[in-house]
Amino acid sequence: MPFITHLGDAGIIWIVFAVFLMCFKKYRKFGIMMAAGLLLSLIINDSILKPLIARPRPFNFEGWPGIFKWPALIAKPSDYSFPSGHTSSPFAAAAVLIFTKKKRIYIPSLVLAFLIAFSRIYVHVHYSTDVLAGIIGGTLYALLAVLIVSRIDSVIKNRKKKT
Repeated sequence: MPFITHLGDAGIIWIVFAVFLMCFKKYRKFGIMMAAGLLLSLIINDSILKPLIARPRPFNFEGWPGIFKWPALIAKPSDYSFPSGHTSSPFAAAAVLIFTKKKRIYIPSLVLAFLIAFSRIYVHVHYSTDVLAGIIGGTLYALLAVLIVSRIDSVIKNRKKKT
């Protein structure tokens, strides 16, 4: 699980995949949507919600009398817990891929997103509600990214038709 959880570090795997998709004309729009979803996740989730809610991580309560002390499986993050950014980013990226209607693309992405989400609870850096909020938020960021990019794309296409 530590390996799986590190796949979500800084959203690198998803950023690389988005850039990869942008290299192919057929999937460029989806790569842009993924990048937009990741950007929305970074801005809304990590820059606004986490500091606003400021929920401590589960390991901050270790050592209270009667509470089991969990072994440190990964380095302890220093930011807040709610909502999970490691969950929000994969879902912001993977949910976009459902719109490709290509099962061989979106199913593995969703499986990886769920694995990363579960790993955050397993390595004891998030509560299940943090992860659930990350899934919901990431999915909403994906839908918003799809709407924004589709709207911009249609405006660009309409302008090209007029000229």
